[in-house]
Amino acid sequence: MASLLVLCVSVLSIAALGSCDLEEKPFVERAGRNFIGRASTSILTVPNGGKFGDWTWIEMCPEGFYASGFSVRVESNQYGLDDTSLNGIRLYCSQGTDRSYLYTIESHIGYFGEWTDPQWCPEAGFLKSFQLRVEPEQGIFGDDTSANNIRFRCTSNPTLEGRGPDWGDYGGWSQECTTGGICGIEVKMENYQSGLDDSTLNDVRFHCCA
Repeated sequence: MASLLVLCVSVLSIAALGSCDLEEKPFVERAGRNFIGRASTSILTVPNGGKFGDWTWIEMCPEGFYASGFSVRVESNQYGLDDTSLNGIRLYCSQGTDRSYLYTIESHIGYFGEWTDPQWCPEAGFLKSFQLRVEPEQGIFGDDTSANNIRFRCTSNPTLEGRGPDWGDYGGWSQECTTGGICGIEVKMENYQSGLDDSTLNDVRFHCCA
């Protein structure tokens, strides 16, 4: 350990690139559609999703894994240009209390914005219900953004909120996963409008697994 600390100090003094991180990083693998055969017990929905676009494909966590964290892809305020806001939702799937090996699922994502840092349920909890923040339709000359942010409740009780803008209002909470937790995602996405008004992500539904 002493030699490792000396190496950290040497690297810092020579390159000044930041502190050495001695904590092991989790291994993260994209699940994609590899596990769509997993059976779900229920599907969580909310009534206030946007009307634009179509439902896309389902992505599922592997058997025995559940969503314990999430991040969102958000385009910042464009100040008079076309705003799209929420472009994607990424779930991080873990197995029990072990978060050293993670799978990600996200279904379809939009083209705009950056991914935020993940937020996690504490105490080995899993996501169990959600609430969607949606801006109403803005009319023929308005700029539609539709879904703008999301909240989750964890089986370990806390509520987590994405780092999206405050446009629109939250609707009611979905039903809850009665056992296990959220294990799958599918989104309603408006395709790229080629320079016209893009709203991108409009709605989402999540699958529960026992």
